[in-house]
Amino acid sequence: MFIQTEETPNPTTLKFLPGMVVKADGTLEACDEAEAAASPLAQTLLSIDGVSRVLLGYDFISVTKSADLEWKLLKPRIVAAIMDYFVTAPISSETPPDATSPHAAPLGPDDEDFDIVKQICDILDSKVRPGLARDGGDIAFVKYQDGIVWLRLKGACAGCPSSTLTLKAGVENLLCSYVPEIVEVREAEDDRDPDSLQP
Repeated sequence: MFIQTEETPNPTTLKFLPGMVVKADGTLEACDEAEAAASPLAQTLLSIDGVSRVLLGYDFISVTKSADLEWKLLKPRIVAAIMDYFVTAPISSETPPDATSPHAAPLGPDDEDFDIVKQICDILDSKVRPGLARDGGDIAFVKYQDGIVWLRLKGACAGCPSSTLTLKAGVENLLCSYVPEIVEVREAEDDRDPDSLQP
């Protein structure tokens, strides 16, 4: 088995390409044991000293390291863990039965913003996610209210030096051009409704 690696725009994140399907539907991001509970591969990678975040995509794995470690020390351990995993356990069984779309609209069809949220999620899926996946990242819809869209960048895109540019010059311009009701895009810290977060 040969695992390719690619640099990402985020210097603390590398993209690993095992040459097979990693996660058949959606993405899974984990920064701690609780988030990795649904994925033995994510658990294994997070157990490596120096790994701080893992994103499993369709055919790639993005791994974010602690800033104080060098890739030349960490990369061989990550590659070995990925190879060992694919040799011993097929990852296709990792999707939990209750898995949902990363852009599942939290509104019902009777909500007045339902059509706008559906348009936002469709644009993210068709026009934004493929580009971010090439860089080892992903994006999650969090909320739409009063013309403001809350999104969260994941994987290599989270904490990337160009993440603000990605959201403002890229995603915001794209969404505003397709959905005139949108006036601004803001970054959310996690997938919860920003109004529910404690100050």
